[in-house]
Amino acid sequence: MLSNAVRDHVNTAVRDVREDTNTTAEERVAAAQGHAATAVEGRATAAVQGHATGSLTPVPQSYTHKTRPEEVLLRAWERTGPDAFTVTAQWPRDHGFYRTRHGLLDPMLLGETIRQTLPLLSHGAYAVPLGHQLLWQDLDWHLVDPAPEIPAGPGGTATAHMAPEPAPESGPEGPVALSSDPSDSPTGPQAPAALYAGSDPAPALVELRITCPKVTYRRDRAAAIALRVEVLRDGAPFAVAHSRFTIQDRAVYERLRGRYADIAAVRVLPLSPPASPRPVGRDGFEDVVLSPTHTPDRWQLRTDTTHPILFDHPVDHAPGMLLLEAARQAAQALAHPEATVAVGMESVFTRYAELDAPCWILADVLAPDCLGRTRVRVTARQNDRDIFTSTVTLAPVTDAP
Repeated sequence: MLSNAVRDHVNTAVRDVREDTNTTAEERVAAAQGHAATAVEGRATAAVQGHATGSLTPVPQSYTHKTRPEEVLLRAWERTGPDAFTVTAQWPRDHGFYRTRHGLLDPMLLGETIRQTLPLLSHGAYAVPLGHQLLWQDLDWHLVDPAPEIPAGPGGTATAHMAPEPAPESGPEGPVALSSDPSDSPTGPQAPAALYAGSDPAPALVELRITCPKVTYRRDRAAAIALRVEVLRDGAPFAVAHSRFTIQDRAVYERLRGRYADIAAVRVLPLSPPASPRPVGRDGFEDVVLSPTHTPDRWQLRTDTTHPILFDHPVDHAPGMLLLEAARQAAQALAHPEATVAVGMESVFTRYAELDAPCWILADVLAPDCLGRTRVRVTARQNDRDIFTSTVTLAPVTDAP
């Protein structure tokens, strides 16, 4: 559980690095990077000896690959072992895109938080220079500890059952190791009602305990990393996640991407019309990432490159978080009119989703899980090839007066 001293350290460090009005943004980032580099060097020595440093360091904005400072969810981090880390984060309850609905925090905040840890660990812990490209392979997460009833604030009660440990899923490099052993999940009787936002307007405090069981090196830097994450919210077990990604230097990436590596030259399809927001779990058309077709379980992916969150900076392909959001929205659309919330996702990224060709989102309802909850298999298909798949587990949400 995060102590008051740790929380004070995080808040003070972040304020000192990011909110110093006497320096420019560039100077604040440079200061943060220098502070982090010094701390990382000391941690690396301690890690080799098998010791933790016990000192949290502010996360530089550049280490999250976000250009908008308000979109940085990570706050501080430390190395706790040779390939083990603790990262703290804060989830705003009034985020502009990952909005609180039915009195519940948006579970996609978890996906974005884990995504931000990938560049953090690459640059901060494994000697990957800024400018290298990260290639996401897979992301599996599930909420832990059943919570039969979740209060939905002053208006009523939201009921949502948490997802169990999912079954192993095959990815690009073989089966993803997901344990079904209950001892492998940080469950316990004191776990909170997972996504319940509560009435406190302060950000939710999140702690990620990360281990990297497999790190592949190319010369003196990491080239591929697999990680397992135990997530605590306000000190109590919240979720377990697994992810894998590879790392390429710019020269190799340009050879892999060919003509698509030139962002300025990439052609983007005209933006297609959005689906109705409510069935996909959205309040406004601007955040809908699916475009309707004549088939109720088939959509076209909407790639709005002006979206301030999903397209935080120029890219040469559809971001991974856009595909994850498309999977969530497609699953909820099939469950409509029942109100649901995602409590687990098992996702595999097979190919890049290009911006110059239609990408089709297909959804199929699978057999329910062991608790009877809806499972939806979502596939992204482009140029007659499957490029992304995700199995989304949904829990019903009921607002009672």
